[in-house]
Amino acid sequence: MKITTTTPGAPCWVELGTVDPGAAKSFYAELFGWRVEEDPRAEAGGYTSLLLGDAPVAGLTPLHQPEQPTAWTVSFAVADADASAAAVTAAGGRILLEPSEVFDLGRFAVAADPAGAAFSLWQARAFNGVAVIDEPGSLGWVELTTRAVQQAKEFYPRVFAWSVTVGEMYTQWGLRGHDFGGMADMSDQFPADTPPYWMPYFAVADVDRTAERAAALGASVLLPPTDVPDGPRLAVLKDQQGAVFGVHVAGAAG
Repeated sequence: MKITTTTPGAPCWVELGTVDPGAAKSFYAELFGWRVEEDPRAEAGGYTSLLLGDAPVAGLTPLHQPEQPTAWTVSFAVADADASAAAVTAAGGRILLEPSEVFDLGRFAVAADPAGAAFSLWQARAFNGVAVIDEPGSLGWVELTTRAVQQAKEFYPRVFAWSVTVGEMYTQWGLRGHDFGGMADMSDQFPADTPPYWMPYFAVADVDRTAERAAALGASVLLPPTDVPDGPRLAVLKDQQGAVFGVHVAGAAG
């Protein structure tokens, strides 16, 4: 599905911060068929757009802070980055990077929920974010993995006006009757020192082949291809530098 406008509160961009940009560009280009387009401006700091044909689907950047982990970051569209940053703090979250301009593209901030899961706020100007969604090779779903489940159910609807659908095994986030993401309870399935995090799922034509190809390219398969009850077939992977992401069957989101 092509995206031509932004919807406040919806996921609008995903960005990989990585310790080895060269290796990451090669890996994701091979895995998803993405085209790599680096911003030549010195002030862009090596920022790279990842495109499906001519459609931007993700970004990639070198790590700029020694303590910054290699990880994917999910961005949510907002009408006003400063007002949304204030809403984050009012709801008990933190602002990790104050709202700032990105050329003429937009205004953004980096935030964390009360449990510490990081995400970004994006106020679009010349750049809306992903141009296609839920098609093979593009973003299809976003997921929060956390131990603070009840806290998250209160925080995110307050900041973004999300709907919350609580199922027997899984909670889903939505806007205007459309679910775009979910929340997984870390419980005891993760080491005690694993922090909460947001993770993107990319839509693919064949989950099994994608997981097999990722492993051949050096990724780790954290969750082998699995059929989720009342959900899509999916897998969870970790690239060579440690960034975790998922893949699911295209057309199965929401």
